[in-house]
Amino acid sequence: MDREALQERYGIIGESSAIKQVIDKIMQVSATDITVLLQGESGVGKDVTARAIHSLSHRSRNNLVIVNCGAIPEGIIESELFGHEKGSFTGAHEARKGYFEKADGGTIFLDEIGDTPKNIQVKLLRVLESGEFFRVGSSKMFTADVRVIAATNQDLWELVKEGKFREDLYYRLDTVKIKLPPLRDRQDDIIPIFRKFVTEFSSKYDSVFQGFSDEAKDLLISYRWPGNIRELKNVAEQLVVLEKSQFIDKDRLQKYLKGRQHLGSTDNLPVLSRSEYTDDEDDSFESPGGTDMGIIYRALLEMQGDISDLKKMLAKFVYSTFTDKEFKALPSAMPRDIDPNDISGHIYRDPSGKDSLGISTPAASPEEEETDEIQDFFSDKEIPSIEEAEKFLIEQALKRFEGNRRKASDALGVSERTLYRKLDQYGLQ
Repeated sequence: MDREALQERYGIIGESSAIKQVIDKIMQVSATDITVLLQGESGVGKDVTARAIHSLSHRSRNNLVIVNCGAIPEGIIESELFGHEKGSFTGAHEARKGYFEKADGGTIFLDEIGDTPKNIQVKLLRVLESGEFFRVGSSKMFTADVRVIAATNQDLWELVKEGKFREDLYYRLDTVKIKLPPLRDRQDDIIPIFRKFVTEFSSKYDSVFQGFSDEAKDLLISYRWPGNIRELKNVAEQLVVLEKSQFIDKDRLQKYLKGRQHLGSTDNLPVLSRSEYTDDEDDSFESPGGTDMGIIYRALLEMQGDISDLKKMLAKFVYSTFTDKEFKALPSAMPRDIDPNDISGHIYRDPSGKDSLGISTPAASPEEEETDEIQDFFSDKEIPSIEEAEKFLIEQALKRFEGNRRKASDALGVSERTLYRKLDQYGLQ
């Protein structure tokens, strides 16, 4: 099968050099059993690529099992992957095959492999190398003849360096890597892909698409498409359904785009709509280059508000969890509109070791040292990032409640599920 036939069969549209390289690699690896790692941003078509590789392989008559590793809760992912025996845990009323057993003789596609918990990674390594695994609650060894395709939108090597991903598993997966380009790097393919989606949705919804102007076409090409092909498909469907039988101009198209990410612009900066925040006749902040400094100033004010909210959240946590015997942090650790002396039943201690009445206090206890950690964290001249402050706050909550995640999540005002996700995000145990 040549490149054109493969693209037509699997709906892979594009003539850019980037997509042609992807097609060539698909054709090279499909006939083998070699492990393939698909790397690319969300929405670039990793699942379509995996289906194409499987369909062109000698395993095509058997199952292709797709597993989203990031969507399976940590507590059940081992059972989902490898199966379990009856009675192995609460709710296990009967034995059950896992995904690897179901994929025996075929292919398993492990999407978002970078989100796999560390304790599962070592078991994945074993099954990738020998095909051997154990069901949960069983001492009997099972085997499966499976071809593995993995995918990630993260840099696995960076995760290895951060200690979040096993180095041996990385080398086992990184046998053949196929990098799928983001849509913004294949601008020549945007219009053909858009036309394909429009044609499909027009037929599906019995609608007529009247086309679009040159300005709208230029906007489609210049837009960064952070959601890649998935976002492009979503926009095409909205236009067909909501703008039925309408000619699409630039203004009409702009309503369905995020309106802030365009190639060749300062796309990484927060840019707010002028019409939403400013008077069109007020050009007092207009710069010679056309950048509205007033809008940027407002964006900075909003960022300052986010930092203020984070400080208030920290203050709420400290004041709600420390007892009367535990001295409060310094004012520099609290929002300016919160006075530690106004909190009933608490004593404020300054750096000299004296309380609010100027009376010397005893040496710091272990509990007081917790407060000192908060003081030290906010004592630097530079304001910590929101991510740093969030990680620090989670660490303090877990330390305060001796690792009890339920109590920590209650004190932080978030769900346990959100806390688990944050622990994984920041590599906290």
